[in-house]
Formats: sequence, structure tokens, C-alpha cells
Amino acid sequence: MTAVRTETKAEPAADTSFPPGFVWGAATAAYQVEGAAAEDGRTPSIWDTYSHTPGKVCNGDTGDIAADHYHRYRDDVALMKDLGLGAYRFSISWSRVQPTGRGPAVERGLDFYRRLTDELLEAGITPVATLYHWDLPQELEDAGGWPQRDTARRFADYAEIMGRALGDRVGLWTTLNEPWCSAFLGYGSGVHAPGRTDPVATLRAAHHLNLGHGLAVGALRTTLPASAQTSLTLNLHQVRPLTDSPEDAEAARRIDAVGNRIFTGPVLDGAYPEDLIADTAHLVDWAELVHDGDLEEISRPIDVLGVNYYAPTVVSAGDGTGTKNDGHGASEHSPWTGSDHVDFHLANDQLTAMNWAIDPSGLHTLLTGLAASHPQLPLMVTENGAAFDDYVSPEGRVNDPQRIAYLHAHLDAVRRAVADGADVRGYFLWSLLDNFEWSYGYSKRFGAVYVDYSTQRRIPKESAHWYAEVIRRNALPAAGQE
Repeated sequence: MTAVRTETKAEPAADTSFPPGFVWGAATAAYQVEGAAAEDGRTPSIWDTYSHTPGKVCNGDTGDIAADHYHRYRDDVALMKDLGLGAYRFSISWSRVQPTGRGPAVERGLDFYRRLTDELLEAGITPVATLYHWDLPQELEDAGGWPQRDTARRFADYAEIMGRALGDRVGLWTTLNEPWCSAFLGYGSGVHAPGRTDPVATLRAAHHLNLGHGLAVGALRTTLPASAQTSLTLNLHQVRPLTDSPEDAEAARRIDAVGNRIFTGPVLDGAYPEDLIADTAHLVDWAELVHDGDLEEISRPIDVLGVNYYAPTVVSAGDGTGTKNDGHGASEHSPWTGSDHVDFHLANDQLTAMNWAIDPSGLHTLLTGLAASHPQLPLMVTENGAAFDDYVSPEGRVNDPQRIAYLHAHLDAVRRAVADGADVRGYFLWSLLDNFEWSYGYSKRFGAVYVDYSTQRRIPKESAHWYAEVIRRNALPAAGQE
């Protein structure tokens, strides 16, 4: 394999190993890979509706077929086994198992996830299930969606269904993946489904996602074995002020409040931050929104916190007319509800195909910061990866040295965080397969495995082989060994 030098500035260390039992995995999401959009009782989710709306997704792409994982999961599990993955993090399509978001489950939908988990277990791979990765049943959106309190109750019912169906097979459950995106991109900027642009709905959705998480943890606890674990995955923003000025520090505080602490506050500390409430009091009455008992539900203990990281968030004070490189897609509506005037900047000029800055130090800072603020809470990196302009060579290979360098640098950041005392239990590469990349359609490739969408042929990229070797060693390659 061609030698690749990482850009990390960390001092070289003799020990590049990870702790014994460290979990090595890869992740996907249902709408991004499954396809079979109308098979076996599945009904439309908000992403089906959104992707079929002209102008919403690049090239008019949809997830109708995606990577056809629904039909090809056995082959995909075989690929995972070949790569030596210890765990596979997948999400469940809510409308595949409960088409209206209410009432009894469709057994044909449940059967797919039973077959998938059985296949994983047979291959010696631990299944890690995420209940919600952004694909709300369209009928629940038609009834008001996440801005309505009843959606949180429906989510708890769905969690109980899944716990009863798979609790004997799945030992680690994630309630929500990146609720910030669901609330702020789905209801604020409109660049994600359902495509609404209402700042009041955004904040209401955030609270009801938090409530849904807490209620779902409670529902899972009534159905799962005592040994099972629950978790929440957040895309925490590693926020940095552009300069040392008080104005930029204030901009960073505001983005940290509406980007991070709106979730970590109630979930981990049992309260919404006072500064967040003050920043957004002109939009919602928090005393009316948060009912008695809500915070007790939301702050139910979890066993693991999932951390998704791609790039830092660099901000400055502004008037709302400056740079909007926040990495979340173009929209005339800001997702940063209550902080529309803040401007965003790239951390550096080393960019992925998403135009996201490559900065592994942000991952180290996130992990060590969480370890300092919540030292008893185990962590997992549940998503980390990069899109690059991959292609198949005439020899039939996909050479992606940029991704190898990216992964090496970020895995080294995780290793250093562990050495600095962070209790990080595992790492899930995003993603296993090239897939439907939300509003970017099929124009961006994050996968360790290349997917030829015309034939559905899978080709492990060079980064997949590199990752497999890291897994085999439970260590990064030492200098000169790549």
C-alpha cells in the first residue's frame, strides 16, 4: 500500500495502540442505504417526500433504491466480516415497521431487522441499533411533526415495539442520531426534511426530540434485559471564536448554546441553560413549552454518549450578511435560531469534497472536554469520516489516500484523547458504503466501500483495507509501516 503521511501535528508516540476491547465498527442509516422504499408495507417518511420534491436534492436523486441494502444485506455483512468489523451501527426505518407512526408493527418490516441482526451475530459482528436517523413517518409530520408534543409519545411507543422485537439480539440502542440536524436543518433552514423554515417550530422540535429521547429510554428499559445499554448520539459542534475579541467570544457562546447545550443541558444536567432561554425567549415561552416532569424524563441516565465529528465550527460576530460557511447547505434561512447574525468561517483550507475543513484537533478537544465535564459517562465516536471524489481506476481499484490520511489523523486524535483520560469505548467509521447523502444525493461519497449505483457492485476502497489492518492490530500503523 502506498505510504501516506498524516497532517496531524501531534508529537509521535511509540505506542499507537487502543485499549483492549475497543470497539471497531462502521455505520449507515436506513434511508441512505436500504432502498426498497415501498416494499413489505413500508410507507413514505419525510425523506421520501422531501427527496421527491423538485429542487430539494441534487440531481433529483432519491433513496428509492439507494445502495439496495434491503436486498443485499447478506453480501454487505460478508463484506463487514472480511474487513474485521466488530460492530455495525445501523438505523431502523420507523415507517418500515410502523407505517403510520401509530399502532401495531408490520411483521414483515420487523423481519428484515431480525434477519439483519441474525446475520450479523452469525458473522460475529455486534449489532448496534439506532431508532431514529431523521426518517419520521410522513403521517406524523402531517399531524405536526416534531414541533408537536404527541410525536415524542409516538416515538416512545415505537421504541417499545423495537425493544420487544430485537431486545434479545441487540445489546446497545441509540435513541436519536443528531437531533440538532432534525430540528435545526429540518425545521429551521429547510435544507433537510421536512423542509420547513420556522424558528419557533425549530425550538419546539428540539424540546420534543429531547423528550422523545427520554421517553424512549424509559420504554426501552421496560423491555430490554438489564445488561442492555442505551445511548444518544449528538453531532456536537466544536465551537471556536475567530479572534480573541469579546464580540467573537459572545458569538461562540451563542452557537454553543443553540448547537450543543440545548441537548447536553437537559439530557446530561437536567436543565436547559439560562443563556439559551434568554437568547430565544422572543421566540418561545420555555415555561409553557417545558411541562412539569419533562426534565426528569429527558435526563434519564444513559450508558453511553455517541459523538459525531467532522469539522470544527469557527464563528465571529456579524450582522447576518457575512460568511455562512457553517457546512450545512445553502439556504436563505439560518439554522441557528436566535443567532442569525453570527458569521461562520473555515478553520483552514484543507477541505474534503463537502468543503469541510480537516481538523482532527477538534475531535480530541471534544472528547477530552466531555471527559472533563462528565467523567463518569463512557463515550463512543459514532460517526467520523470524509467525502472525497473517489473513482474506480482502470485496474478496478479505488485509491483514496486522502481518506487514509484523514482517518489516520482522526484516529490518532481519539487515541490521544484516551491517553489523556477520556473513556472512549469505540469508533464507528462513517460510512460503510457510499450512499444517498441527503440533499447532496449521490454526488458525495463517504463510504469505505465504493458502490457502483448502476450495477450495485461493491468495491472496497484502499481505505477499507487500511482500516481493516488497524482493526486487526488494534493500533495505528507506526511511522514507516503504512
